[in-house]
Amino acid sequence: QVELVESGGGLVQPGGSLRLSCAASETLPSFIYMGWYRQVSGKERELVSIITSSGATNYADSVKGRFTISRDGAKKTVYLQMNSLKPEDTAVYYCNVRRYADTVWGQGTQVTVSS
Repeated sequence: QVELVESGGGLVQPGGSLRLSCAASETLPSFIYMGWYRQVSGKERELVSIITSSGATNYADSVKGRFTISRDGAKKTVYLQMNSLKPEDTAVYYCNVRRYADTVWGQGTQVTVSS
């Protein structure tokens, strides 16, 4: 079973930047997409961004123009570059990989945007 490990979260001031990484424990030869979601306590998990196996990307309206998703050529790591962070971006960020047989989630990394 593939495992996903997120890193790069932390505390940042409004307007600052963070780069999240999500490393898979093995190469993913075939998948539908890899993505980032976020969740605030008491609210539903929401989509932030996804990148398909062909490299197409999609973003939530709230992060368009500020966040950029990318992945390495070996398809083992997906990144989320977050710029111009706002307090409302505060959440636990989870990565996932959607495969034809299953969906795998990471354990999450906390992002806090506060002065």
